[in-house]
Amino acid sequence: MAGVASLNTVSLSAPSSAAPGPSAGRGCSAAFAGTRRFPSLRAARRVVAARALDADDEWGKEPGEGVTAVAEEEPAPAASEVAALKQKLKAALYGTERGLRASSETRAEVVELITQLEARNPTPAPTEALTLLNGKWILAYTSFSQLFPLLGSGTLQALVKVDEISQTIDSENFAVQNCIKFSGPLASSSVSTNAKFEIRSPKRVQIKFDEGIIGTPQLTDSIVLPEKFEFFGQNIDLTPLSGIFTSIENAASSVAKTISGQPPLKIPISSDNAGSWLLTTYLDDELRISRGDGSSIFVLFKEGSTLLI
Repeated sequence: MAGVASLNTVSLSAPSSAAPGPSAGRGCSAAFAGTRRFPSLRAARRVVAARALDADDEWGKEPGEGVTAVAEEEPAPAASEVAALKQKLKAALYGTERGLRASSETRAEVVELITQLEARNPTPAPTEALTLLNGKWILAYTSFSQLFPLLGSGTLQALVKVDEISQTIDSENFAVQNCIKFSGPLASSSVSTNAKFEIRSPKRVQIKFDEGIIGTPQLTDSIVLPEKFEFFGQNIDLTPLSGIFTSIENAASSVAKTISGQPPLKIPISSDNAGSWLLTTYLDDELRISRGDGSSIFVLFKEGSTLLI
């Protein structure tokens, strides 16, 4: 037994250079029989695999490797950010006379602000939010060139003035009325069109005009004329005509009562081409941005909105 113990000590301390004999082999087997066995290759593989799993847990699993990816919704834009953009748009539109007097630089600024607002549209499906569309909207800006001849009457602002251009939407009856109000020194009147609209997509409506209406002129009780007005770059003095208009004023007061009681003139529109489409790209409770034919842009403020102040 002393020899076996001595062999155990030698076997554990260093391998022998001599070839072991049969008895030595049995002695080695006996020597290691009571000691701890080294892990097998299969066990080592399990250890490595376990460590690999621990590494995955530490660094996180790659998408698609047993992990279900959950799409996170983009957070809604801050209300303060949208409010700031709307105030910038209001400031940019000041003095442009609904876009008629806007310089190329101002137009570029307006388009940039509109693009930013459209990217933050709180109503992605405006035609599904008819309660927001409902009501009277005042035109604040447009790039629609066909309106410019009308707005161009501002060159004679002392005599003819466009007071308001509006669009009133009746969502319950799917009806739209476009109205232009203008005034002069003798009377004020309006021209409007009535139309029906159909929903074609979450953002687009198709408009079909039914009739045009010429409002009854409302004559003023007192004629107020400017002392002068500009015409083709020249200032024309109207002071010498004051006496003539005093006589007209006396007659106008009696005529006004008669004309103002007449109903407006309605003109049916039966043409198949009397239609248009409108794409609403931004909508909230006080601002609406729409795009129409010919890449035209319309910016409208809700009646009663602080944006109109």
